[in-house]
Amino acid sequence: MTAHYEVRGRVAVITLDNPPVNGLGLATRAAAAAGVERAENDPAVTAVVLTGAGKAFSGGADIKEFGSPKALAEPNLLSLIGVVENCSKPVVAAIHSVCMGGGLELALGCHYRVAAPGAKIALPEVKLGLLPGAGGTQRLPRALGVEPALNMIVSGEPVESQLLAQVPGQKLFDRIVEGDLMDGALKFAEEVSEKRPLPKVRDLKARHPDAQAYFQFARNMVRGMSKNFPAPLRCLEAVAGAVTMKFEDGLRAEREGFAALMMTPESKALRHAFFAERAASKIADVPEDTPLRDIKKVGVIGAGTMGGGISMNFLNAGLPVTILETKQEALDRGVATIRKNYEAQVKKGKLKEDKYAQRMALLSTTLSYDDLKDCDLIIEAVFEEIGVKEAVFKQLDAIAKPGAILASNTSTLDVDKIASFTARPQDVVGMHFFSPANVMKLLEVVRGKATAKDVLSTVMAIGKKIRKTAVVSGVCDGFIGNRMIEQYSRQAGFLLDEGCSPQQVDKAVEKFGFAMGPFRMGDLAGNDIGWAIRKRRYVEKPHMKYSASADRLCELGRYGQKTGAGWYDYQPGKRDAIPSPVVAEMLAKHREAIGAKTRDISDEEIVHRLVFALVNEAAHLLEEGIAQRASDVDMVYLTGYGFPLWRGGPMCYADTVGLFNVVQAMKRFAKNPMDDAAFWTPAPLLARLVAEGKSFT
Repeated sequence: MTAHYEVRGRVAVITLDNPPVNGLGLATRAAAAAGVERAENDPAVTAVVLTGAGKAFSGGADIKEFGSPKALAEPNLLSLIGVVENCSKPVVAAIHSVCMGGGLELALGCHYRVAAPGAKIALPEVKLGLLPGAGGTQRLPRALGVEPALNMIVSGEPVESQLLAQVPGQKLFDRIVEGDLMDGALKFAEEVSEKRPLPKVRDLKARHPDAQAYFQFARNMVRGMSKNFPAPLRCLEAVAGAVTMKFEDGLRAEREGFAALMMTPESKALRHAFFAERAASKIADVPEDTPLRDIKKVGVIGAGTMGGGISMNFLNAGLPVTILETKQEALDRGVATIRKNYEAQVKKGKLKEDKYAQRMALLSTTLSYDDLKDCDLIIEAVFEEIGVKEAVFKQLDAIAKPGAILASNTSTLDVDKIASFTARPQDVVGMHFFSPANVMKLLEVVRGKATAKDVLSTVMAIGKKIRKTAVVSGVCDGFIGNRMIEQYSRQAGFLLDEGCSPQQVDKAVEKFGFAMGPFRMGDLAGNDIGWAIRKRRYVEKPHMKYSASADRLCELGRYGQKTGAGWYDYQPGKRDAIPSPVVAEMLAKHREAIGAKTRDISDEEIVHRLVFALVNEAAHLLEEGIAQRASDVDMVYLTGYGFPLWRGGPMCYADTVGLFNVVQAMKRFAKNPMDDAAFWTPAPLLARLVAEGKSFT
């Protein structure tokens, strides 16, 4: 059973019990409805308490049933709420820990609500591109007030129960219970057992002193903040309906809004991302109950930009960190940068002074490898050159305690080769953080051929602890993200050869929704990094075709923002990308030298050449087993490369366009004389999916 029934004195207690967050799946809804009916028919029962077992009252819909027929099967959530609301005996929701989505809608259907302090209350449906579909937009404004309810529904962010209880005139909570919640709920239920008529939130009025002006102001604000997401504005209109319509009419409009949003590509993309993030933590051949290694102290080698950012993640999570450098000046610079980052957060009010002090107290520095002997996890963030990595890992092998995890932050190098520098390859793993490491969510966890399963499980758990989205990759040059971005960058170069300007390409990609186009991204990262990779490619893969325009740029010393000039010009102290006449002249000479025939290229072709290059390379990665699943690829690009969230990632976008259409476009691209025709041969997996009429997801 996923809901339990018991009687305590004269009060029936119905406890939702569907771990981990008491999702309101069909079995749970049916058991809860049966419990209310049982209490209704028992003359000895005078009141009902509804609560949740474990660590939640209810987190809402059961994600295992999301989008399936079971989600709508009777009793659906609206029906369950109707059973609760129409019970002739008072039903008291005893809310603790988490009360979100459908869980809050169910609580709003109860006659009374008592809550433990610190319970997180939310209607987060907007984050899935939806609006609350079981009365949330109608009841919350009536119970809490129009403005605070609208803020909660449009943002989807949780608010703690005791803060909501302080809202003037609120009827969301009848009591905040200090101490034992169940004792307090039972006592409250006894107090109200004889009160009639029973209060219903639906009978309250949702009022605002100047509703028309307020909602128009709110529309302007929401429209400006959510231009690529239709759900926030739909949420607002549903809440406005709570003020202007009768309850039943508002409820009907809410359902219509929910159904319309469910069909939008934006909601499909957001729901895909939601499930993809959860799927990324699952590794096919590693059981979920694999024992974890104990990580109590972390060592970081290198106090530069990456090393400092990596260290901050662990300090933020309350783990002691020792940073190793070869020179004191480098250590001092690194610690000063960490301090500067934290002080900026304090100044903005995002971090309290005492938390800042606590985090800095966890940080120690050293010039000696011996001081890393007691570390459970050691991450190197040194120069990206295999000889440098070899020296570091041989040192670590000599001093690290048995069972310590040795991780490399390499972005492209062979983790198996790095592991071979030690006598403990089973303890070696890649932990590829993205810059700035204290901000970017993505962590590529690179699994070597000898990496132990408990090492992999431990690193995935640590990723969660430091609030990263960890995605497993196999070993190959560039892993998932950088191997794909190389093909994206190659296409950007070919577009220049064919007549595009850097700003035309960037604008098209940014209009599509990327945070930054390929040329602005190159200037930010440093164009010399790509140059070094291409030089290696010219030797290792002489058959691979590149535009020489990026080499010509670097020969001019235009490495990007750090040199004040790259694909764009930059003014001192500013990051504004200014179109460069020097680059325009260089490109004109380059096209003349290679005999290029230029043409007008549409924004759609620009976007599809870049994005479908990602898709085809990802299909190769899936075929080779480097990536576990297509949704993992999407998570890499959503959290590490600025792919627009409302499009769900490159693989989700390809599915939306239709894989048949993707392949047709690739065939057209292969005919471009300046392009690499061989690359546009569909990867075997992509060709197979098209032949079978299937999609990646």
